[in-house]
Amino acid sequence: MPSAGSLNVPILSFPLAEGEPRLPAMHLVHQRFVVPPAVDPAREIDAQWPSLAPRIGLPRGASVAVAVGSRGIGRLPETVRHVVAKLREQRLEPFIVPAMGSHGGATAQGQTDVLAHRGITAESVGAPVRATMEVEVLGEADGIPLYLDRNAFAADGVVLVNRVKPHTDFVGPVESGPLKMLAIGLGKQAGADEYHRFGLTRGLGEAILAAARALLTRVNILFAVAIVENQDHEPMVVRLVPPETLEATEVELLKLARSVLPRLPLADIDLLIVDEMGKEISGAGMDPNVIGSSRGLAIAPREEPHVARILVRGLSAATEGNALGLGTVSAVGTRFAAAIDHAATAMNALTSCTPEDAKLPLVFGSEREAIAALLTTIRPCTEADLRLAWIRDTMRLERLMVSRGCLGALKAPWELEVDPEERHIEFDGDGFLVPIFG
Repeated sequence: MPSAGSLNVPILSFPLAEGEPRLPAMHLVHQRFVVPPAVDPAREIDAQWPSLAPRIGLPRGASVAVAVGSRGIGRLPETVRHVVAKLREQRLEPFIVPAMGSHGGATAQGQTDVLAHRGITAESVGAPVRATMEVEVLGEADGIPLYLDRNAFAADGVVLVNRVKPHTDFVGPVESGPLKMLAIGLGKQAGADEYHRFGLTRGLGEAILAAARALLTRVNILFAVAIVENQDHEPMVVRLVPPETLEATEVELLKLARSVLPRLPLADIDLLIVDEMGKEISGAGMDPNVIGSSRGLAIAPREEPHVARILVRGLSAATEGNALGLGTVSAVGTRFAAAIDHAATAMNALTSCTPEDAKLPLVFGSEREAIAALLTTIRPCTEADLRLAWIRDTMRLERLMVSRGCLGALKAPWELEVDPEERHIEFDGDGFLVPIFG
């Protein structure tokens, strides 16, 4: 991947006096979420299959495109493998198609690689992977062009496998889920680009829903596998949904998903340190529902939390250099900057019509310098009342570190347990933070 130096990214140095930056003692906080029990995807599919199978109506040997996206969904390979097995029981011929818009650098091989990182390969799920960026144009809906992955278009039927959750960029009755996968995911780069552009004037949620409703009448969607995850990122609902009830089911499941969405137990943070961001963590790299901010012309505003500055330490391996979400980051160190695939990030940002979300933050020679510099840009405060928080990523919020200035402001609708032991932030010999989460 390109290095920061090869792209002539300016590396900043912040003058540090002996002992700077002075950081307050930290405390480990456990968020005791009320976690609905996980379910076994195979058992759930088996239990619902007898009522669904007679509705499929395809002859023996018919081809079925099983659409799988780029999100990191708990037990996804197992779920897809079982869907493939049930389709084969019907004497059908399933294959996997990547349904992820422009992700994977908007190339067929890139999207195949993204699926492989999610554990989806021909060997793991028992069906071939057929990737293309070519699409068929299926007319329009209320002025919005309709696109469909060419391999999915050639199939006799399509199955959508996706998680239902709040979207990062808009609020509506239907947000992220199978319907969005049908419109944007299977629309590939062409569709994703069109719908995001229409979203600038009509609202992204409205554009996606209009396109998905029209596509449901023009594509033989056999069923969707709608998944809702609990706070441990395990499936708590796995539902087989016929196309005629898909919209109503997504409305219902979105309410459930929103009710279990993990959040930070703070309304105001001066500096948030995040170990990793990435596309499998959130479509925006970091979930705006957690950090309270995102970039772009058509982004839904969020009142809280208010996070003044964000330092991100690295990219996840699974994001493959895609650093969409940089626009929300205040500063990074050189290690982060060197891991960015700027071409993949730019492609994703342009397709989603959010170039602001790929803007480079300040790049410092060390994280110690970055933190010291950022602390000069926040409200006047002392070491005792500085509101500093440190998380692994925006998906895993069961544990976080907070400074003593945060302790009096902790608030959540679930139990919070604060470890009274004081811990201190440490840097290695190169000025980078010593990890605290195992």
